[in-house]
Amino acid sequence: MREFGGPDVLRLEDVPEPAPRGGHSLVEVALAGINYADVHVRGDSYLAPVELPYVPGNEVVGTVDGTRRVVGLCRGGGYAERALLHRRVTWDVPDAVSDEQAVALALQGNSAWHLLFTSLRLTQGETVVVPAAAGGVGSLAVQLAAHAGARVIGLAGSPEKRKLAQELGAYAVVDSTAEDLTERILDAAGGPVAAALEMTGGVTFERTLAAVAPRGRLAVYGFAGGDLASVPTRDLMERSITVSGFWLPQLYADRTALPTSMRALFDAVVDGSLKPLTGALYGLGDAAQAHRDLAARTPTGKLALDVAR
Repeated sequence: MREFGGPDVLRLEDVPEPAPRGGHSLVEVALAGINYADVHVRGDSYLAPVELPYVPGNEVVGTVDGTRRVVGLCRGGGYAERALLHRRVTWDVPDAVSDEQAVALALQGNSAWHLLFTSLRLTQGETVVVPAAAGGVGSLAVQLAAHAGARVIGLAGSPEKRKLAQELGAYAVVDSTAEDLTERILDAAGGPVAAALEMTGGVTFERTLAAVAPRGRLAVYGFAGGDLASVPTRDLMERSITVSGFWLPQLYADRTALPTSMRALFDAVVDGSLKPLTGALYGLGDAAQAHRDLAARTPTGKLALDVAR
């Protein structure tokens, strides 16, 4: 990226090798994960500013020293043949976990796990709303929450995605585009919900918050619709509601948080209780098309760039 803008600002170019840095490993990238955060980076609406020229991409799977297969997180630089990963946010991939599964876990898997169990403190028997329930974070959150004994109300915009959310373990599904979204959530859940995730913003945030029970919790991790929402403090006080924000990079420096969640995620994939949805793979030069597809909300599962293509 040499400028901010639409998908066409993503261009395939030769750039210098990443310069060695203390505490980092050079990874030969196999797959680079595509996330909605990359869309915000491209449009200059990301939570952290970036300096141009810039190589997007915050998670990769590949090899170190030609032998160790790893997955890890980075702050940019992932859409490339080689990337630097800090050793604190790099994990060896178990043999039973494929590259396509692993690349879904580093950013989206960790986000889903900590949204549910760190931010919402979800417990068995509670009802939780999960948006974009057939997408990257959502599909993982549905499975993790259901496996933990929660009742999941999955939100999705098409019949096919709602069907998929049910197959993943959602107790009930709701059309996320409905103008009466609050009423549909209440009807599906049999009343107000104890917990909810929210990543769309605007009126969807307001309608989701309205479905949260007194003393309930809502965790915000995005504004994919483009509109940030404001929360009147009166609404919070009247129902004693907790609204928390979540941004995964805040956990990068924590020595226990991400190792704990990655261990749990790998174990769940190996024992079959978590099945990351592997979506479309694009060539490195097709990053712009991948962003168009992501913005159109047409894909399901994890999108990634295949560097070998």
